Amino acid sequence: MESINNSPYEQGLDQSPANYIPLSPLTFIERSASVWPDQESIVYGTRRYTWSETFKRCRRLASALSNLGIGKNNTVAVILANTPEMVECCFAVPATGAVLNTINIRLDANTIGFILNHGEADCIITDTEFAEPVSIALTQLDRTVPVINVDDTQYHPDGQFIGDLEYEKFLQGGDPEFHWNQVDDEWNAITLNYTSGTTGNPKGVVYHHRGAYLNALSNIVSWSMAKNPRFLWTVPMFHCNGWCFPWTLAAIGGTNICLRKVTAKTIFAAIADEKITHFGGAPIVLNLLINANKDEQRSFEHPVEVMTAAAPPPAATLEAMQHAGFNVTHVYGLTETYGPATLCSWRDEWGQLPIAEQSEKKSRQGVRYHSLEKLAVLDPETMAPVPADGETMGEVMFRGNIVMKGYLKNPEATDAAFAGGWFHSGDLGVMDPDGYIKLKDRSKDIIISGGENISSIEVENVLHSHPCVLVAAVVAKEDAKWGETPCAFVELKPDMKITEQEIILYCREHLAHFKCPHQVIFQELPKTSTGKIQKFKLRDSINQH
Repeated sequence: MESINNSPYEQGLDQSPANYIPLSPLTFIERSASVWPDQESIVYGTRRYTWSETFKRCRRLASALSNLGIGKNNTVAVILANTPEMVECCFAVPATGAVLNTINIRLDANTIGFILNHGEADCIITDTEFAEPVSIALTQLDRTVPVINVDDTQYHPDGQFIGDLEYEKFLQGGDPEFHWNQVDDEWNAITLNYTSGTTGNPKGVVYHHRGAYLNALSNIVSWSMAKNPRFLWTVPMFHCNGWCFPWTLAAIGGTNICLRKVTAKTIFAAIADEKITHFGGAPIVLNLLINANKDEQRSFEHPVEVMTAAAPPPAATLEAMQHAGFNVTHVYGLTETYGPATLCSWRDEWGQLPIAEQSEKKSRQGVRYHSLEKLAVLDPETMAPVPADGETMGEVMFRGNIVMKGYLKNPEATDAAFAGGWFHSGDLGVMDPDGYIKLKDRSKDIIISGGENISSIEVENVLHSHPCVLVAAVVAKEDAKWGETPCAFVELKPDMKITEQEIILYCREHLAHFKCPHQVIFQELPKTSTGKIQKFKLRDSINQH
């Protein structure tokens, strides 16, 4: 048998610029600007752009950033609402070779400061609405960083500037014909996203161009999206780069309908007036709609597709959405998997089931995304698959091109996450006999409230700083509106007295408000013989309060 090296398939068939180009989602906007130059790309109130206009604006921004010295492997931190500027940053920043670091707009100043320092931000683009926490965060840096201000006079006219750089004027200094460099290596970092772990400080998740490209296309296939959809931005674009949808929409000439404030009224209005075909969000967004008042609702006759993720949606919520005329697709993933990495792929025969049973089927996390090579539920000790019996729990694990490069400047955490050649999600689940996974619990003490990750340890650290508190523990409590909310168990020091409201107000002074406990229960905390708090007992006791 002829050796592989001497095979004719290994001779004279080398890679060249004619037959091999590194994958990058930056190519999508070039195509849409060429194929659909006059198709609407972005709608935001009175502002409307076409794909040819957006491509020019992105090139202006990339050019202007390059003039500032921003280039390969620099970090550009972005603190923006769901506005046109955020869409533009998803293309312009990586077009310079730099890495886009989108930061949660709800974070407190100290956490923003940590991220700016840890991510080594070389430039900041921020909405003037967030000037106060960003200004405080900047005082934690040991260097001067240029700040570009987005002044959204249409919806937030009273924002404050940091420095004197204004976004639109900054763009005017850029070249609309700026040469859009081809990425030379698809393994290059494209974005940096911070996620809460089981420790107080967030970890920096690094994405590469290849993964962003593949997941953007997987969104199209998994959701059966046709060309030119009209997508409403109810998913925060700072979350996993909007689940890769800025690049997805560029790939199929879709329209980004930007929404600064997410309410039932604004969603229904957009569906009716802008003929929204698709939107996504955590179950809290679904709950907004099914619980909307009559004066918030608008009628619509066209089909609307909804993608939900971030927390397992209750079957009752899915059923109510179906009755309201929305077709919901359930997906699951983590920041470390570029957002969606599994979907509850619908089977035609399920359509014959009663709606309640359909909703139970749909509430599962499902099967792997098209661009994910492997999805399994494994015993984390032996790394053996658990039986597909719908009862035996194991850890949900991933393998493939839409798994992160790793955690920035944290090789120990990266090695632990990739132990055994799989990404360990930290989520516990079962494998049903039909091959669909279903989450059962979380091995991490992360609370997911309204789609936001909250570290229980971060909240506990604040509680422990109160002079009346001896020891505290925070666990997730189910909530009809938010999915989960933090519930604090507090053991006071002898002879100390304090009310539940005083504890909550104290937390609100030291944390982003969404991280604060919604309930405080005073009691002696159950502990092991070594003093470790038994959180499983606290979770069990919540139902008694």
